[in-house]
Amino acid sequence: MIYRDFQEIKLSGLGLGMMRLPTIGGNDAKIDEKAAEEIVDYAYQNGVNYFDTAWGYHSGNSELVAGKLLSKYPRDTYYLASKFPGYDNSNMPKVREIFEKQLEKCRTPYFDFYLFHNVYEGNIDDYLDDKFGIMDFMLEQKKQGKIRHIGFSAHGSVEVIKRFLDAYGENLEFCQLQINYMDWHFQGAREKVKLIESYGMPVWVMEPLRGGKLAGASEKMTAEMKAMRADETVPAWAFRFLQAIPSVKMVLSGMSSLEQVKQNIVTWSEDKPLTADEFNRIVMLADSEANSNTLPCTACHYCTSHCPQSLPIPELIALYNEHTLTGGGFLAPMAVASMPENHRPSCCIGCQSCEQVCPQQIKISEMMSKFSDMINM
Repeated sequence: MIYRDFQEIKLSGLGLGMMRLPTIGGNDAKIDEKAAEEIVDYAYQNGVNYFDTAWGYHSGNSELVAGKLLSKYPRDTYYLASKFPGYDNSNMPKVREIFEKQLEKCRTPYFDFYLFHNVYEGNIDDYLDDKFGIMDFMLEQKKQGKIRHIGFSAHGSVEVIKRFLDAYGENLEFCQLQINYMDWHFQGAREKVKLIESYGMPVWVMEPLRGGKLAGASEKMTAEMKAMRADETVPAWAFRFLQAIPSVKMVLSGMSSLEQVKQNIVTWSEDKPLTADEFNRIVMLADSEANSNTLPCTACHYCTSHCPQSLPIPELIALYNEHTLTGGGFLAPMAVASMPENHRPSCCIGCQSCEQVCPQQIKISEMMSKFSDMINM
């Protein structure tokens, strides 16, 4: 196992994300504890020392299972991370109550790493609101030894992340971002990494395989990968891409089978980062695939000046592209839900005024109708 230096400790380069543990009958709330135990035991026994859970994972059961399965091991032999669930704004006044319950569920006197969960447009104001005192509470717990390191995860824009850093940066020690070669440009991961680096902060990675989708690349991309590295597996390319980013100290993978754990641990037994040429090539291929499967909006904003509903059309197209490329997921619905109700795709009246001035000839009204049906908003 490769290890990365973080302050005074060494973290396994690969961490076990406990958001996609094996389930019974496809029910996300029912974790297959026997299969999960095999995964956790194999990971621990083969050098993984970072385990990441959260309040909402598996409908609240991930923390329970994490606590049960990890409690067999000496507490000082692994690092445990959880998060304050501010993705749900109704939780903001409950930080103390939730934190104490999390310690109980995880059967631990402290968290090595504790995060503000999912900083984005819909919760940034509440996260920064003094009346909730969330950062003050975390700092209090750190003084008491119940939190060792404070960080945050983010799905928000660069602007939102910068606002959070400007407010709390002096007390934050790491940032967890969605980074992979598909999102390097598509979701602006490159700019987000540069921002975090400018604050002198290390980067944690979530969704390195984009929910498993990058484990099965297209025929064209697979052929290109094999031509460059004949002995490398397709999933390994996603990890080698991240190994080439110096500020990345932790890569979390939500492994849902023992076979995935075994394959990923083999990959992380060696540090074989992509060369600059390989890095640029894989990003170019990913960009090409993204562009061929999404609407070609350039955000020129001609459309917005002709929309009688004043809809943020380029933003909605970007979210539609995200949802389409991902094949679903929570990011687009979450982002749309944070918008004013009169800015959502369902507010499009189908007048096609925007389409008459769109240089890319996008059928915007059709997209709005389809998007509204996809996310039920």
